[in-house]
Amino acid sequence: MKILVVEDSATLRHAMGGYITNAGHTPVFAKSGEEGLQMLENTAFDMIIMDVEMPGLNGFETTRLMREWLGDHWIPIIFVTGKSEEESFAEGIEAGGDDYLIKPVSPVILKAKISALGRISEMRDQMQKLNEELEKLSQRDSLTGCYNRRTFLEQARQQWSQASRGQTPMALMMLDIDHFKLYNDHYGHPAGDSCITQVAKALQESVKRPYDLLARYGGEEFILLLPETDLAGARRVGETIRQNIARLGVRHAASKTSNLVTVSIGCSTSHFTTGRTLEDLINHADQMLYQSKSDGRDRLTLEEFSPHKTVLIADDDADTLALISDQLQDHCNIVTTDCGHDCLELAKELQPDLILMDIRMPEMDGPDICRQLRAENRTASIPVIFISSMDRSEQVSLGKQVGANDCLEKPLDEKQLVAKVNRFLL
Repeated sequence: MKILVVEDSATLRHAMGGYITNAGHTPVFAKSGEEGLQMLENTAFDMIIMDVEMPGLNGFETTRLMREWLGDHWIPIIFVTGKSEEESFAEGIEAGGDDYLIKPVSPVILKAKISALGRISEMRDQMQKLNEELEKLSQRDSLTGCYNRRTFLEQARQQWSQASRGQTPMALMMLDIDHFKLYNDHYGHPAGDSCITQVAKALQESVKRPYDLLARYGGEEFILLLPETDLAGARRVGETIRQNIARLGVRHAASKTSNLVTVSIGCSTSHFTTGRTLEDLINHADQMLYQSKSDGRDRLTLEEFSPHKTVLIADDDADTLALISDQLQDHCNIVTTDCGHDCLELAKELQPDLILMDIRMPEMDGPDICRQLRAENRTASIPVIFISSMDRSEQVSLGKQVGANDCLEKPLDEKQLVAKVNRFLL
């Protein structure tokens, strides 16, 4: 063991070092309580032998500070003192000490105390490791090795909180083995367990990131949380899962969908967690799973979850973005950008319910964006409102040419802004 000796006397340090070395351990020395604290912060020790009477911080004060710094991590501490009064012993135990040595120190007694406390420390470490292993086992489904439902929900809520702080996208999938009751009835329950195990393995191989959460949600149902994943990313993962399960080639003669085991997947994605909960996302994914089953099974159904309408605002003027965002934040989900190119890409990806865009922006202006939106099926029907300091008649004329639906003049009238937006969102 590596033993820290905190002792201000050079003579006692030398003697104690010899005793510890002869007992088969490695001594490290600190000349004061302050030095002992500094060494403890940078070095791992198995035991501490602490002189009680020292200038500056005494042994009791040093031990209290060490226990505070160590927290739940326990290291045996043996006090060395010339006092034998009961009050001194009581104060030392209350300060965090575990045993006492009375000066002059007997090498035989020192060796015995080191050995005894070393065994206790080893037993404590073994118990801690065992508890950690039991905790890990309690988090896992015994059949598949995936997280169980309780652990999934605990960790998923932590991920949800992180996404809320960072305003990052998130996807959640519900997966169900198709016609599993028929599989069990036809092949028997042991084969059913084997089927669930093989599907779980295929799912584990489909998600590689350490922060993705996969769990057996119940029976033949699994749940998967994909942080920092948008609709396109979720689609890729979902199709990878279907392909990997198809490659298993597990026969399902009783299936009404295929002669092989297949899965139905429902997926819900959320770009912003504000105004919604993890349970909302789970319920929406469950609805998508039901849709997959209704549409014939062996398929992925996914949808952006948006209980509130989404408005995309594009303007290179920061003050205008702030004004509009402040006025609309209680009415809808808001996505902002100061770049025309980003506006076009966000519109294609998010397919918002309404776009407010400045007519004049660097690189790509409002009319160019509007023309490209109208040229694509996915974005052709999204309402667009121009915002500009141009005269209203000019804006209306330009809007008609490129397909904009309405316009607002700068400086913006706040009541008119909210009224006009609500007209398109209702």
